[in-house]
Amino acid sequence: MPAWLDNLIPLKARLNHLQLAGWQPAKVADEGLGCQLLADIMIPMKDGIRLSADVYIPKKPGRYPVILQFSAYNRDLHTIGVPKGTNEIGSPPVITGRGYVQVVVTARGIGRSEGELMRWHAESEVQDHLACVAWCAEQSWSSGDVCLFGTSYYGMNQPTIAAHRPPALKAFFCNEICTDFRRHVFRYAGYPNIEFFGLWTGANFTASGVKLYVPPVVRAALSHLVNRPFVWNLVRRRIGPIMQGFKKHQPIPRALENLVAFFTDTDNDPANRTDEGSFRRLSQIEIPFVVAQNRGNISLHQFGSYDLFERSTTPVGRKWLIIGPAEYELPAYSWQLEALAFFDHVVKGIENGYDRQPAVRWWRDGAAQGEPHWGGAAAFPVPDSRPFTLHPTAADKSGTGTLQAEIPAEASSHWLAVPDVPGLVPGTDTVMPHVLRFRLPITGNMELVGPARLRLALSSSEIDTHVIVRLDRIDRAGNRHCLSMGNQRAAARHAMPDVSTKVEVAIDDRALMPLKPNEPVDLVVNMTPTAAVLQAGDSLELAVASRPALLAGAVKDGFLSYEGYALPQYIARNTMLHGPRTTLELTALA
Repeated sequence: MPAWLDNLIPLKARLNHLQLAGWQPAKVADEGLGCQLLADIMIPMKDGIRLSADVYIPKKPGRYPVILQFSAYNRDLHTIGVPKGTNEIGSPPVITGRGYVQVVVTARGIGRSEGELMRWHAESEVQDHLACVAWCAEQSWSSGDVCLFGTSYYGMNQPTIAAHRPPALKAFFCNEICTDFRRHVFRYAGYPNIEFFGLWTGANFTASGVKLYVPPVVRAALSHLVNRPFVWNLVRRRIGPIMQGFKKHQPIPRALENLVAFFTDTDNDPANRTDEGSFRRLSQIEIPFVVAQNRGNISLHQFGSYDLFERSTTPVGRKWLIIGPAEYELPAYSWQLEALAFFDHVVKGIENGYDRQPAVRWWRDGAAQGEPHWGGAAAFPVPDSRPFTLHPTAADKSGTGTLQAEIPAEASSHWLAVPDVPGLVPGTDTVMPHVLRFRLPITGNMELVGPARLRLALSSSEIDTHVIVRLDRIDRAGNRHCLSMGNQRAAARHAMPDVSTKVEVAIDDRALMPLKPNEPVDLVVNMTPTAAVLQAGDSLELAVASRPALLAGAVKDGFLSYEGYALPQYIARNTMLHGPRTTLELTALA
């Protein structure tokens, strides 16, 4: 189609409900500047390969800061507003309307980009990304200042790029990130992350999906039909079957090679080895940033945000951490206005009040009517918080016990670890429970804010097992509200103090230590940080099981916790040993 058709129909702009973390900017730098697309601009790399980019610029002529987004996915469905799991770049008319250029680049071998698809997050991709930063700074529509913004993949690569300190990069805003790709994504909780990657590759790396082409004018027309919240609400009702359907798709051979390398830790292409992540280089980051964490994405990118905030050398007052509510909505249009306000302040120099926002803000789950929905502090963990421990007591035959502050008498509780496999005899939970539950009645108001983990003295009748834990607030009406979750493979329990943080005890899954049947070991299960207000009359409940599906969160409640793992590997009698070695560690405001 001729290029003049590309802007015949304007793209539909869209925001979702989650935009600003408890404040309103005093002013904005620009607004209402419109949106114009320069489609399939080719960016040259050092070896002669050219990467395809869509460049969205304000209609008002000028030189503007650039928001760059480097994509491993075909981008043609993103601006339509299709509720797709990789639609995580925001809405271009929102960004250009506020006086920024948006550049969305696809990696080698994707869409119209030349070359061969390489390993995801390979060093070659990092170098391509850095070349794109430099290219953006040199264009006629650019002020020379480059920023980064995006969710998940679009966020995970930002700390890596920032650690290289390209001169043109002035700030970044990342959502839901990982800093150790192996520990947080590829081998989550010590296992190959089979369910997620089966879904991810099947949804994005089929032959038709990688090379899909939708003309810009068609994208724009469809955006007026598709880019509406009701579409996601319709999809949400069928999200389970849709995800299962994606896993049946056949990925392209190169994607399968990447996948096998992730799972087996092999690499037959050393020149394009997947980068380990940014966790060892975070201290090299000095520029301003915001990192936002969605508490609902359980089975990947839950600890990287805290790692980045803790380890970067960007000074307080130039970095911010937002701990948002559990939310799962597609497209991922959260935090666009927050990001633009941040960029207005640090890049355009607008006095909009961003510098007066607390370094850490968190959504107060369960706040009573009339109370503020957002809390704030100068650091995380919160300086005026206090760690405290609770101990589960021996469970009865049904698997029910209590939580208490005092160390209980030494005892044991058993649960049956049973994989969900064909031929499983129903009713085994009447003989031995599959889930243990321990409850604490709340007698006075308290607010949880900070890290959570379970230290578990465990024995098993098998050489390995899986442990999943979940923490719920049960309100006075009996409704459950998931606060925190965690998973861990029992044979992977070697801690790495040098890369652990205040939030996560890093576990090295390469150092496997098989269990000796019925011999106790100490296991750390990292749980997702939580922030919740508990009222008198509520209860706090800890649940422990071995099959993720038994404790999975619900998408309708904002939780995405993959439940299809074929775990545990063995049918086993697992035993929790009560006493000083088994503790639930939480953090509360003093």
